[in-house]
Amino acid sequence: MKTLSLKKYEDRRLREGHLWIYSNEIDTAKTPLKTLTAGEQVVIEDFSGKKLGIATVSPQSLICARLISRDVKHPLDKSLLVHRLNQALSLRERFYPEPYYRLVYGDSDGLCGLVVDRFGDYCVVQTTTAGMELVKDEIVQALVKVLNPQGILFKNDSKARALEGLASYIEVAYGEVPDLVPLVENGVKFFAPVHEGQKTGWFYDHRESRAQLQRVVKGKRVLDVFSYAGSWGVQAAAFGAAEVTCVDASEFALDIVQKNAQANGLDNVKTLQGDAFQMLTELKQQGQQFDVIVLDPPAFMQKRKDHANGLQAYRRINELAMRLLVKDGVLVSGSCSMHLKTEELVDVIRGASRHLDKTAQVVFIGGQGADHPVHPAIPETSYLKCVMARVLSA
Repeated sequence: MKTLSLKKYEDRRLREGHLWIYSNEIDTAKTPLKTLTAGEQVVIEDFSGKKLGIATVSPQSLICARLISRDVKHPLDKSLLVHRLNQALSLRERFYPEPYYRLVYGDSDGLCGLVVDRFGDYCVVQTTTAGMELVKDEIVQALVKVLNPQGILFKNDSKARALEGLASYIEVAYGEVPDLVPLVENGVKFFAPVHEGQKTGWFYDHRESRAQLQRVVKGKRVLDVFSYAGSWGVQAAAFGAAEVTCVDASEFALDIVQKNAQANGLDNVKTLQGDAFQMLTELKQQGQQFDVIVLDPPAFMQKRKDHANGLQAYRRINELAMRLLVKDGVLVSGSCSMHLKTEELVDVIRGASRHLDKTAQVVFIGGQGADHPVHPAIPETSYLKCVMARVLSA
């Protein structure tokens, strides 16, 4: 195994718990990056030559290496994968009585570049680094040993792969995986479109915040905007909402909403297809009003440079939603933008309410669940926020 040497003092972040190594931290005179192949495993040494662990490398990237083990006796192989999967599984089983969760959350589970979502007997896998791509067969073997699933799907179509020079593909790597796989969230049945849907087919991250709907939707008229497969809206209906309307731009997603409503015997869920901003404007023009409105948009800030425009988009969508609320309505506003701070989302709600001469009361602030644990040394692993606010006339 080749060696990568760090410059003097550049080992501090690793010793404090971080897992990433940047190209400008490498002593390239001593250990040139250009001699390495993408995905290759190397031993990381500090300036004095002390071994710090094993990393997989991405020589052409700013993050040129990711620490995978702090013990040079344990490279990234089936044995290490089985160990890390068992560690990840034990955490999820403490918090979730049923086998529906994110089993592996990348860096936070010591497996940089790997995501695994579990849907009972099925696993959906995403690899986003060259290092993980090279051990995809070992990933399958480890999952079979730990879980013995009926099927494993590689859903490797994310944009992040292009940064590593990896091809985009979707393939069943083991057994069989149906187009729609069942799951249960907060006691509600769903089907996730794992082959054709977004990301892994489902978003487990907002589970805890969705559970809060039980407290506010009974007998209410609910609007679920950016609904995707209806994780919010169908749960609202199952929790006793009088009527639910799901809005999404995708006809495919709205078809899944109806399948999920039917799976729970619900006949009070309807759908509206179209651009969310336009649909909210049209609903206002029609004089529609709702007791509870959920906003769970895609990330309006993909990169740091998107902050100003993204913040404006959050302000606009939250104000459009508030215009549709009844006098004592509840707004549930989510964001998966890592570059938007929780306090900024709270301030967006404050600003929108005051612009409409209303008053907001924040009653709940949520984040990602235990199956998306935050790595305390890597702020990027904390990205999700959800603010529930009561909106009153001033």
